[in-house]
Amino acid sequence: MASSALLVLLLAAILRPGAAFYLPGLAPVSFCEQGKETPECKSDIELFVNRLDSVESVLPYEYAAFDFCQVEKEKRPSENLGQVLFGERIEQSPYRFKFKESKKCEEVCTKTYTTTDTQSKQKLEFLKKSMLLNYQHHWIVDNMPVTWCYEVEDKKKFCNPGFPIGCYMTEEGHPKDACVINSEFHEKDTFYIFNHVDITIYYHVVENEGQGSRLVAAKLEPRSFKHTHPDKPDCSGPPMEIKNTYIGEIKIKYTYSVSFEEQKEIRWASRWDYILESMPHTHIQWFSIMNSLVIVLFLSGMVAMIMLRTLHKDIARYNQIDSMEDAQEEFGWKLVHGDIFRPPRKGMLLSVFLGSGTQILIMTFITLFFACLGFLSPANRGALMTCAVVLWVLLGTPAGYVASRFYKSFGGEKWKTNVLLTSFLCPGIVFADFFLMNLILWGEGSSAAIPFGTLVAILALWFCISVPLTFIGAYFGFKKNAIEHPVRTNQIPRQIPEQSFYTKPLPGIIMGGILPFGCIFIQLFFILNSIWSHQMYYMFGFLFLVFIILVITCSEATILLCYFHLCAEDYHWQWRSFLTSGFTAVYFLIYAIHYFYSKLQITGTASTILYFGYTMIMVLIFFLFTGKFLFCTVMKHTDLPDSSH
Repeated sequence: MASSALLVLLLAAILRPGAAFYLPGLAPVSFCEQGKETPECKSDIELFVNRLDSVESVLPYEYAAFDFCQVEKEKRPSENLGQVLFGERIEQSPYRFKFKESKKCEEVCTKTYTTTDTQSKQKLEFLKKSMLLNYQHHWIVDNMPVTWCYEVEDKKKFCNPGFPIGCYMTEEGHPKDACVINSEFHEKDTFYIFNHVDITIYYHVVENEGQGSRLVAAKLEPRSFKHTHPDKPDCSGPPMEIKNTYIGEIKIKYTYSVSFEEQKEIRWASRWDYILESMPHTHIQWFSIMNSLVIVLFLSGMVAMIMLRTLHKDIARYNQIDSMEDAQEEFGWKLVHGDIFRPPRKGMLLSVFLGSGTQILIMTFITLFFACLGFLSPANRGALMTCAVVLWVLLGTPAGYVASRFYKSFGGEKWKTNVLLTSFLCPGIVFADFFLMNLILWGEGSSAAIPFGTLVAILALWFCISVPLTFIGAYFGFKKNAIEHPVRTNQIPRQIPEQSFYTKPLPGIIMGGILPFGCIFIQLFFILNSIWSHQMYYMFGFLFLVFIILVITCSEATILLCYFHLCAEDYHWQWRSFLTSGFTAVYFLIYAIHYFYSKLQITGTASTILYFGYTMIMVLIFFLFTGKFLFCTVMKHTDLPDSSH
């Protein structure tokens, strides 16, 4: 308990919003006024644009898909594998400014739409649909999101790392989404586009560390102006409206203003704090940890009671047999010691699942460990997914080794089939699901669609690195002697007596997944929020602790239920121990369905299919991860005393 509390404090100290430290691999950039530039200090501030997304659709679109102002000669920054898989498409923007050089109502470009022209009308309709679904811009300055800060409930300020394209007033005159911010948005069945932004850049002057200043925040305020003087915009006049039934020509002039403010209190190392601190639910994270710890303590007490009292008494009595009458009174798990290591049905499939689960378990542990150290922070875009994929590829050897070791212990001889299934079964299911989802994204023209070249690269990583490593692991696994069991298996299987309701396979498996799911469901809410509601996830310390608690909880719950089943003289424990904790994935699926209908506003057939398609991938990975670890835990606890006792 003391060590758990210490771990909580350590991880919270590392990743609390107020912790100031330089993230590994990210170096600060210094900025100077024009005319004072040096090789280490520049004056040009580049603004990049990322893909646009919406909480009402799973389909993100790149900036170029919309008819916004664009750069003529575009130079895209390089993107890592994680960014490509998550659909991030970062581009240069036409918004250019120099350090400490304020601008007022600077024109960027003018876009003209004619409803009589088919191509022009399609662009306008796509823009309207995007405003209706509340698609959001995501801009980046100095590798930092440009945020839109506004008040929410209880006068608290929330800083959103995105801002909407525009908003819509319904036919009944009700404001939708961002239309509530301006009382001038009142025309029925009308779209209002945010064609002007007021950008404020905050900087901190470097003291005793070098020359120049460092950017510590970038905030904007989206506005809508029709521009009273189109030839010389002054950012005045009524809002820029687009009536839904309008026929004719529409001109949208895009402008921006930029100003600079010195911020002495905020330093570069803690410049993300104002975003993270505005995000709610930190206290709920602590509630989640305490809730999980209570469950762990309860299960630990149950396991301790059984292991120290019941099991100890059983072994003591078996070791002190005084007469044949005592020997005939044996009952419970002692009666099945000769059948406990009988090979399970479908041992090939079970060993394959165990190998794939090992691969996922080690990958998850290492990824979360690096995330806790700050290497995979939100500032390091795409690093989390890149790390996970690379680790999965490189961990083919443990998968092949574990699968072959267990398959050999089950008495299997088809080693070629075993290693091929380990290499291709579970990864193949994931890739097939992923490819089908990608076809839908291709059809919808979404930026989340993986380019063909990236798909080929992923297949090359799988076939050229992961599969050979799996074969190497399987070679060493089959080369070793089979796992020696402490007791010999009887030639004739023992008849299993009639089972009570709670010791039957299905009720036991269903009950076994409840407590582990109770440890993670609060953390699961934040993870799903970060994926589908596009919220920033940064509390990897909490996640790592919940991961450890989940492992402990699943282990103890499975040991308890396995002991009860053995006492009921049911020795088919292998699949049951795997499925008991693996059933937590089914509760995960049920919660994901509940989350979809109660929390999300996703509309459209394609978005719904994508949500459940990606959810099934997560469920399969979670099933293999939980089931594998707990099978091994129970395997270690089935070393019963030899029958000679």
